[in-house]
Amino acid sequence: MSKLYSHIRQMLSPSCGEHEARAIAFVLLDDVCGLSRTDVLMDRDDELDEPTRQCILSLAQRIADGEPLQYVTGTALFDGLKVGVAPGVLIPRPETEELVAAVSQPVLPAGTVVIDVCSGSGCIALALKHRMPQTVVVGVDVSEPALAIAADNAVRLGLDVDFRKMDVLNDAEWDRLAVWLATATADGWDCKQTETTNTGRHVGLIVSNPPYVCDSEREDMESLVLDHEPHIALFVPDADPLLFYRTITRNAHRLLMDGGVLAFEINRRFGAEMAQLLRDEGFSGVGVMQDAFGNDRIVTGVWRLSEK
Repeated sequence: MSKLYSHIRQMLSPSCGEHEARAIAFVLLDDVCGLSRTDVLMDRDDELDEPTRQCILSLAQRIADGEPLQYVTGTALFDGLKVGVAPGVLIPRPETEELVAAVSQPVLPAGTVVIDVCSGSGCIALALKHRMPQTVVVGVDVSEPALAIAADNAVRLGLDVDFRKMDVLNDAEWDRLAVWLATATADGWDCKQTETTNTGRHVGLIVSNPPYVCDSEREDMESLVLDHEPHIALFVPDADPLLFYRTITRNAHRLLMDGGVLAFEINRRFGAEMAQLLRDEGFSGVGVMQDAFGNDRIVTGVWRLSEK
């Protein structure tokens, strides 16, 4: 086995464990140098020049010191896409990939508007646009650094997603979003409407993975997350754990068309409470889905104008 690969493994094993150290070594050599696993097994990493070797070892040291791999490399794989990430956004999780898979079936009709609320890196919005290129996808977030990362991801991936700044806890900003949606034109999408009571009702899907970790859960979290990922995107007060969900749900049904879907990734502790919240706000067909580990993780509901 090559000396460089072995050196990286030795650096990482004490903090990451041998199995993860091997995996990270392959990822580093691939992401930074474009060397495949086969290249490494054929010792081609030993052909790298000294500045490149030192760069790789410097990155490996950052990981050994406790920095997340994805922030070190600047990328994370999500639903088949290589998404750019930085400390200003959360690192995408596999559970969120399950949310994307759930809401993209069945495939939405051409021209359907999709809104990703609390978009962060834009991973959900971008993955949905990649899966359903015929839709019009908009991502909103309050963080300007996150929006910059999301917009850069859209350009780099060649996916036409519109990212906009919005404080989702401010009802007035939902009013502004409704007005913008009613007058926006993009990719031949003309949704100008004359009836103000119908403003924005061309939205077929609103999806969100908002902050949902209770403050009291901090003590159970790994330092890898607590010391590096943005707390504004993670935590909610213990006294109001459904803060974001309640505001989003209350405003979502003002935008959704008949049969439109609202879907959330949730804290596994609040599956029943979330289902009841959607029912209380007038959604029908409310369902709770479990993730790969059997935890309540996704809640969906359908907005039926005919029932109002």
